[in-house]
Amino acid sequence: MLHPSYSDLMNVVNSDVEEGETPVVNSRYSIVMATSKRARQIIARQSRAGEDMKAFSVSKPLSKAVEELYTGQLKILPGEETAELES
Repeated sequence: MLHPSYSDLMNVVNSDVEEGETPVVNSRYSIVMATSKRARQIIARQSRAGEDMKAFSVSKPLSKAVEELYTGQLKILPGEETAELES
């Protein structure tokens, strides 16, 4: 089981949406695309900084991306399915 669940993540992402407005994300696909995009950004940043890949064993990039999304440190901007991320 994933923690937090897709439902929890979608609720967090859509928490700022007023009633009657279109939700920022409507599907698991949007959550997966956003977190994978953020994980690739984290990997690229660590590669540019010359950090060793062994550092990923402590905090994996995808786990970090999900945590950032769940805690509100990361926002999905409305738009395309592969939304731009604001951090």
